[in-house]
Amino acid sequence: MNVLGIGTDIIECLRIAQMIERHGDLFIRRVYTDHEISYCQERKAATQHFAGRWAAKEAVLKALGTGWVKGIGWRDIEIHNLRGGQPVVKLRGGARDVVEKAGIGQMLISISHCRSHATAFAIALAAEEEASPSDGD
Repeated sequence: MNVLGIGTDIIECLRIAQMIERHGDLFIRRVYTDHEISYCQERKAATQHFAGRWAAKEAVLKALGTGWVKGIGWRDIEIHNLRGGQPVVKLRGGARDVVEKAGIGQMLISISHCRSHATAFAIALAAEEEASPSDGD
């Protein structure tokens, strides 16, 4: 698999806590999907989890090579966790369009956080090409 892009981000958890305190539900609903909100609010250290997902969204945008271009919104990037805890990226809307145009087949994400900071690292992998009938002749 070819790596098409990488991205990393780090955020102070206090910054996210301040945004939540200042703007409350308006901020949370603008940035996070219903699934992410439920996931984070069910955790003991909810702010750290919100910060981790913020960093993940930023890292994904960097891996896409686009940044916040017109047509991509915060909620177009969603982080889920598999049963074992591994985070996975789900894309929709403008982010999904960018992935399809760029030939990205998979986006890998890693998230880590502590009381003070959250960080994430994303890798965009090329879609696997199907073997043509002439391959191997």
